[in-house]
Amino acid sequence: MHLDVQTLRDFYYRSPLGRAAQKVVRDQVLRYWPEAKGQTVAGYGFAVPLLRPYLKDARRVIGLMPGPQGVMPWPAGMPNVSVLCEETRWPIETGHVDKLVLMHGLETSDQPSALLDEAYRVLGPGGRVLFIVPNRSGLWARSDRTPFGFGRPFSAGQLEIQLRTHDFVPEAHVSVLYSPPSSGRFWMRTSGLWEKTGRSVPAVAAGGVLMVMAAKRYPPRRRGLEEAAKVLSPIEVLAPAPGKVADPA
Repeated sequence: MHLDVQTLRDFYYRSPLGRAAQKVVRDQVLRYWPEAKGQTVAGYGFAVPLLRPYLKDARRVIGLMPGPQGVMPWPAGMPNVSVLCEETRWPIETGHVDKLVLMHGLETSDQPSALLDEAYRVLGPGGRVLFIVPNRSGLWARSDRTPFGFGRPFSAGQLEIQLRTHDFVPEAHVSVLYSPPSSGRFWMRTSGLWEKTGRSVPAVAAGGVLMVMAAKRYPPRRRGLEEAAKVLSPIEVLAPAPGKVADPA
């Protein structure tokens, strides 16, 4: 079940804990991908807080928000790049995305297998995808104070097995958000120390969020995936399904 877009917006943009979490996760994204000059960058779920650093130099930035979640205009004060989409039919042509981020998308999906197939379809040759999910062993997955407390949490092994099944090749993974999911003054003031300690001695505590970066294996090994990843234009994706009538404009 997807969270409502307003709940996600309020957490990441209006709460101290959410702003702190956004910074930690975004900083790690930038460690993996310092720049995206001339590239197409897309985010699915509620990944837009992580895409802002690429707005200036990327060829194109797209914020894909699933229908059950809802959509909001983003970024504020700039031309909108966010779009409401079906969970497993994105208005992006096959093989056009260089960098793809999924946050609050996979763990809340009712169709995770089809969603992974769609991520595979849009990713281009040499492209990379970054999956950001709740860590089964971390405190954040056990608290409903944050969006990471909803949906199905993963262990690193579980997520990597699922990705390999869908013809992704995991290349790196890291845990982040080692401080407890609390906005208490002590925890907020010491969050940097928790993050530093957790990354240097991961056996002491489990980070609240897993980040796994993967590449697209091509040709795919899974039978039928290549046919499923046929070229679709944005017009075809947005067209009504056979037997259905489009709503009037």
